[in-house]
Amino acid sequence: MQFCISEELELTRSVIREFAESEVAKGAEERDAQELFDRSLFGRMGELGLTAIPIGEAYGGAGSDWLTYAVVLEELSRVCASTSAALAAHTVYAAWPIYTFGNDVAKQRFLRELASGARLGACALPITNKSKAATENTIFASKSREGWELNGAHSFAIQAEAADQCVLFVHSASGTRKSACSAFIVETGTPGFKIGNKVRKLGLRSFMTAEIHFEECVISANHRIGKAGQGQEIASSLIDIGHISAAAQAVGIAQGALESAAAYAKERKQFGLLIGKQQGISFKLADMSAKIEAARLLAYQAAWRRDEQLSCSREAAIARKFAAETAVHAAIEAVQIFGGYGYMQEYRMERFLRDAKCLETNVGTGGMETDLSYRMLKE
Repeated sequence: MQFCISEELELTRSVIREFAESEVAKGAEERDAQELFDRSLFGRMGELGLTAIPIGEAYGGAGSDWLTYAVVLEELSRVCASTSAALAAHTVYAAWPIYTFGNDVAKQRFLRELASGARLGACALPITNKSKAATENTIFASKSREGWELNGAHSFAIQAEAADQCVLFVHSASGTRKSACSAFIVETGTPGFKIGNKVRKLGLRSFMTAEIHFEECVISANHRIGKAGQGQEIASSLIDIGHISAAAQAVGIAQGALESAAAYAKERKQFGLLIGKQQGISFKLADMSAKIEAARLLAYQAAWRRDEQLSCSREAAIARKFAAETAVHAAIEAVQIFGGYGYMQEYRMERFLRDAKCLETNVGTGGMETDLSYRMLKE
């Protein structure tokens, strides 16, 4: 382990923590209860340069590293995991594919506004298993006179309901491969593109997901990302940074739960004694703290390896799995420490638990599957 947290990064953490506590935390409970995405808050993140942290400065991004990105997600998740998840999805699944695989036309037209936060990006990721759901969630692209015609549907498009544009992974003909996967950009106002029902979730409730439908939706040929048939390669390139994102979010949730539980334990009395002085409670807090620190180091290591251009697939998968489990554990323990109050919405503990569980089941990473055994064998 050779990475270290620089003074500059610690300063960034302080700035983001202040922003999170003063602006993101305000209204988080209401956004969760009403399942609302606050576009003005996203715009404010754009003003702070958070909407394109790893994107190069040439396209309006911060040109920063993945470790900084992970710290930002962690700090946002301390108070509102949905806001952190929205930023991660916008960065990883909407902006990054265009930045790394998009043509100059797409970068100039779409990437700059994504980087500034003027546009919000969505994504419909491919479902890789062979279940009935994978068959039903299929979008087809066929060549037309104007470019490409899209038809089909996807039932779990992340941020589609609130976004201005969406990155799609669709089936398209490529030579002799009749069902090659290709990636496209489509603007949400394009004729033939309709947003369907909102997906109701246990947690991350203000992180929007919805059904999308296409019927004779025609887009320009310049809206394809990468080459024909390159979609699976593009989607696979997002897995590691998706895991890093989820790990950082999980660490933030766990840290928020720990801090809230510790603060409550210092002021709550039971039988005339502060519960924080009870041995059982102090053991719980110590156990939570140890697991969270381990999860944080795993997440930071994976991000650092990505920055150093070292293989990070195994590290990212491990970090994501351990951090998500730690977040669920920390949230459950926090609920227990709060007692009956832990089940009440005003104390945030039940929201921490619901959000942590969503990350553990892949919702926070857009539904992309984690196969840790495969990742370890691959290394």
